[in-house]
Amino acid sequence: MTTPPGATTEADPVLVEPTKDAPGNKPGELLGRTPGQIAWSRFKRNRTGVICAWIVIFYVVVALCAPLISALYGKDPYTFYGLKDISLLDEFNMPAGANGGISGEYWFGVTPTTGQDIFTNVIYGVRTSLGIAVVIVIISTLLGSVIGIAQGYLGGRFDYLVGRFSDLLLSMPSQLFFIAFTPIVINLFVPINKETPTYVHVLAMWVVLALLGWMGLARLLRGMTLSLREREYVEAAKIAGASSRRIIFKELLPNLSTTLLVQTTLLLPAMVTAEAGLSFLGVGMVSPTPDLGRMFADAAQFYDTDLTYLIFPGLTLTIFVLAFNLLGDAVRDALDPKTIA
Repeated sequence: MTTPPGATTEADPVLVEPTKDAPGNKPGELLGRTPGQIAWSRFKRNRTGVICAWIVIFYVVVALCAPLISALYGKDPYTFYGLKDISLLDEFNMPAGANGGISGEYWFGVTPTTGQDIFTNVIYGVRTSLGIAVVIVIISTLLGSVIGIAQGYLGGRFDYLVGRFSDLLLSMPSQLFFIAFTPIVINLFVPINKETPTYVHVLAMWVVLALLGWMGLARLLRGMTLSLREREYVEAAKIAGASSRRIIFKELLPNLSTTLLVQTTLLLPAMVTAEAGLSFLGVGMVSPTPDLGRMFADAAQFYDTDLTYLIFPGLTLTIFVLAFNLLGDAVRDALDPKTIA
């Protein structure tokens, strides 16, 4: 039998063209790219995603290094500088300088009535919002992934009961639920007649936001698991006698890691916004803890006389949420197998 031109036989080696994107490839070495290398190559070509990644990294570094930045800057967010230096505020307790008191000593100006430094309040506010949101995302992702995969794999009565419970939680207006239940959770730890420590406010926000943050991810993973559980490798694991726990964590979860990564990048900015919203409404972080949402609430009282006070926390929160959302879109496009490499 003759072989058509250009065809290969079983004895012929199939050569894979080396690519520049595969790290570690030497000239003339015949290696293909792994899925991770392909995704990284796609992501690097997305300029918007790369820029947003650097912005997010900058925010994380600022949050982690806030005490160091504050020490080098020479100010802190807790001191009332306007009460120490009467020249910072005028007779109406408003910043005496132009644009909210911006100067070489106070980069973002000072707050009305108290004269606190806005710059350190902003960087510590980023630290507070990011710290709370990251823990909430971790808890929500763990709950959503385990519950969603278990629903899809086990099915039956477990799937029905958990599904109806998640429907009940999804039917509740989230903002009203946050406002109503956050004080209830706080009162479980501290009596009404005593001052609430800062860590109790943090715990309350973790509990309330995490309890209402897992349902969307669980539903998505449930639907994907329903299709994956019929695959050959899952059936082979069942025949081999693997337990349900092993199949869920060793067979199904690794195949859903891409979806988990994308959903996590989209959930974090939503939690940052939710945390700031609760603080703005007075049921989140309270003074003296620096927080972007609380700064919004304070600045809203002076928007007509000191707009600068409102601009800085507003821009800080807007840029972060926008950058992280665009980063999530870029990660999703990079991990999409339908995207041309």
